[in-house]
Amino acid sequence: MAFDTLNDFFAMGGHAVYVWTSWGLTLALLVGLVVHAFQERRQLMRQLQRQARREERRQPQSRTSAPSISNSSEASTHDA
Repeated sequence: MAFDTLNDFFAMGGHAVYVWTSWGLTLALLVGLVVHAFQERRQLMRQLQRQARREERRQPQSRTSAPSISNSSEASTHDA
């Protein structure tokens, strides 16, 4: 092993501040990335559920009362 004692390992040959700060920052960023991904997924799922509920509420209404598309008044004004 490169280090004789556990204390030497943690001291990293006098570079412990830089080494452990780098490891800590990298770990924090990776954990933050995973947490952010879970939050984004949860938010997306909630949005999709809300959208599906809205579409379910609108669907029965559109089946029963379809709007007519007759534009006879516009057709007569464009012909003139």
